[in-house]
Amino acid sequence: MTSTEHTPSTAASGGTDRRRWFALAIVMTAAFMDLVDVTIVNIAIPSIQQEEGASFSQIQWITAGYALAFAAGLITGGRLGDIHGRKRIFLLGIGGFTVASALCGLAVNPEMLVAARFLQGGMAALMVPQVLSIVHATFPAHERGKVFGLFGAVVGLGAVSGPLLGALLTEWNLFGWGWRSIFLINLPVGVAGLILGSRFITESKAPRALKLDLVGVALVTLGLLMLLYPLIRGRELGWPLWGYVSMAGALVVLAALVAYERRKSARDGSPLVELSLFRVKSFAAGIAVQTVFGVGLGVFFLVWTLYMQVGLGWSPLKAGLTGVPFSIAVSVAAGMSVQQLVPRFGRKVLQAGALVMAAGVLLYVWESAHYGLAVTPWQMALPLVVMGVGMGLIVAPLTDAILSEVPREHAGSASGLINTVQQMGNALGLGLVSVVFFGTISEHLRPEQVGPAFADAFRNALGWVAVVMGAIFLLMFALPKRPAQHLEGEQPAAEQKEPALV
Repeated sequence: MTSTEHTPSTAASGGTDRRRWFALAIVMTAAFMDLVDVTIVNIAIPSIQQEEGASFSQIQWITAGYALAFAAGLITGGRLGDIHGRKRIFLLGIGGFTVASALCGLAVNPEMLVAARFLQGGMAALMVPQVLSIVHATFPAHERGKVFGLFGAVVGLGAVSGPLLGALLTEWNLFGWGWRSIFLINLPVGVAGLILGSRFITESKAPRALKLDLVGVALVTLGLLMLLYPLIRGRELGWPLWGYVSMAGALVVLAALVAYERRKSARDGSPLVELSLFRVKSFAAGIAVQTVFGVGLGVFFLVWTLYMQVGLGWSPLKAGLTGVPFSIAVSVAAGMSVQQLVPRFGRKVLQAGALVMAAGVLLYVWESAHYGLAVTPWQMALPLVVMGVGMGLIVAPLTDAILSEVPREHAGSASGLINTVQQMGNALGLGLVSVVFFGTISEHLRPEQVGPAFADAFRNALGWVAVVMGAIFLLMFALPKRPAQHLEGEQPAAEQKEPALV
């Protein structure tokens, strides 16, 4: 877990050293590369399936494998940064991510691609947690609000760039690489990040000696694998009994993790998971929101891509351009929510976002049924813009809302948990695609049956996404009405007076 504490010299230099803005640009670029790499793959999935002969299960592992390895490794990656140095682990992560990207691009069969995606996700788990840790160690408290606002813009830009960049690279077929170029493009970015990061990022560690909780690492990884593997493979294997046993066993393993971490915290104060954070009501509710939101997004983005490219028969470029209105709406709404709306209306902005996104999903369901297979990108624009506005109102201010009542000394640990549950929810959503999408499609379809079958499955999956948005709206009532705001030039209230645990 990452710690917000750092050496006084680092903090002081962070407030005056202009190089901190170069460091910020480098770590934000790494975060952007991770975001793009998730969305860019969705557009190329049909091309990978056609050229490599990948099965439905392998297609799911290409996306879910990355998310699973990322989710399982985030907490460990954050803790390794605290112990061995955030700069050192960041550089290790970005270097490994670059190598894994090369292996993805050079994969000779679907099995190698799946293995490389697992490695890529594991390396991202070393790289991404250091972003918030480096920000905490490099920037004074009164500047962090502005920095987190920039991070929200990066999230929106990643949403804009990923699908379209994936479509362009696949369509252009640069150097005859086809879909492989979506991975190989990471190589120059990764090399530049390594060179510039080694020069401009200041090293920092936790102020006291920490030990890596290997038992906690093993329990977290085992629990996630036991939960997600049966969900992803269950439909293909006919939902065997061992799958249900594994998912039930995952709950036992995670319960054992909680019990062990409680004893570990009392014994040496160096647990992998800081359980005291869950006594903060807003944090516990925010974690639930983040997890469920990740489930909804994991379902939507995969089935949306399959609907357009397989069900409607659109090219990757046409599908990518169709998503541009959605991505622009996310970015614009995210910027407005952070800068203008949340300071005035607080929690209501996030709740409005959940309702708006649900309305957009239901509108999309209606349009798909009304226009059938003749639906056009222009007709899709309205529901996509509505959905994008809703998502933008949620994604940018949610982290601040979750952290607003967390004691200052645990802010880094809380950030690590937020990233972990978000990715876990995304992986769980990808696994649930087997149930809500592929589960409604027959194994043996004639060519003329493919389009209608995928369109029906798409509408079924979106119905579940709308239900998820309703659940998120209700969960948000437990968030603080007005999240703490970091005002430029002022010390945050959270640092003047530590909030009480509730």
